[in-house]
Amino acid sequence: MMTGAGEDSLAGAVLEIFRREGYVRAEPGILQPADIFLEVSGEDIRKRMFMTQDADGREWCLRPEFTIPVCRDHLSAPDAAIGAYAYLGPVFRMRSGESGEFLQAGIESIGRGDAEAADAEVLALTCEAVAAAGLPNPDIRLGDVAVLRAVLRSLGVPAAAARRLTRAVVAGKRAEAVAALAPPADAADAAQAGLLAAIEGQDPQAARSFVEGVLSIAGISSVGGRSASDIASRFLAKAAERGGVSAAQQDVISAVLGIEGDPDDCAARLRTVAAEAGLDLGAELDALEARTGFIAARGLDVTAMRFSAGFARNLDYYTSFIFELHDPAPGAARPVAGGGRYDTLLGRLGSLAPMPAVGASIWLDRLDRGTA
Repeated sequence: MMTGAGEDSLAGAVLEIFRREGYVRAEPGILQPADIFLEVSGEDIRKRMFMTQDADGREWCLRPEFTIPVCRDHLSAPDAAIGAYAYLGPVFRMRSGESGEFLQAGIESIGRGDAEAADAEVLALTCEAVAAAGLPNPDIRLGDVAVLRAVLRSLGVPAAAARRLTRAVVAGKRAEAVAALAPPADAADAAQAGLLAAIEGQDPQAARSFVEGVLSIAGISSVGGRSASDIASRFLAKAAERGGVSAAQQDVISAVLGIEGDPDDCAARLRTVAAEAGLDLGAELDALEARTGFIAARGLDVTAMRFSAGFARNLDYYTSFIFELHDPAPGAARPVAGGGRYDTLLGRLGSLAPMPAVGASIWLDRLDRGTA
């Protein structure tokens, strides 16, 4: 990790870029309530947190990232509305081959209604800060979680299957993602297949009555302390998880996941796939194209960026635009910066009004070492 004058010089340069654009310094506490991160963060962070307990048994953690703490502090302010925050300080995560304590800088833009312009601003400032830290020409990877979710929604992919596919995409296993649409193997499924197939897709109340009727005919009123109603609910949940994804639907999803390259070209290809498959992606693709225009207006070379419809980041709260900056040097696999839009996070943290937001973080230790 950087220390001494080098750290102070870099911190000053990065924070000055953010201050110039109106982002004020935020300094949330290092000790944070763990339950919030366990509930809304991605599995990658949840399993790497440093945890402890207080005398009352409540779980706390050392700050694993800044976004949630900054959002919590924003909501605690009177009449919280629009806010623009910059931060720089230590975060704590168990990381293989890297220090568990490291410096992170970044920004959070909360409450702006002009989403695509705010997205472009955050990306542009992140690029400028990374350049000030010594990496003027990073590889820039773009994605949009909302596009993939809209594809799955339009195709009617069952929620459990959609979650499995999304987890595979986040893990970088795009080749295996479509295979993840199949329900997990379960030895008990074979014996239950007929009943599950009979209730799959039925009206929930009718399906419940059907299962309870079958149990009644068999003379079963309870199993392991569970009532017939409880057992019926479990069968309905399993039927939902089984929900089929046809070969044609899988082909559409594979085609979408394979779209990557120039952002404008990708938007056009996505529109073609959507038109051919009858998918409703209009709002998501309009936003993608508008965002690309704002990014270009910020003076960034869009043609040098790589958009991928099969790109996802390892935080569960992202809702649409996502990005990562990578050192193009050989062997530098991990991102030096990344961020995205998280329009529902503040609602999950207690906001009663819709509060869109977008932000980015920079791993200063990776920039300092010149390697990821």
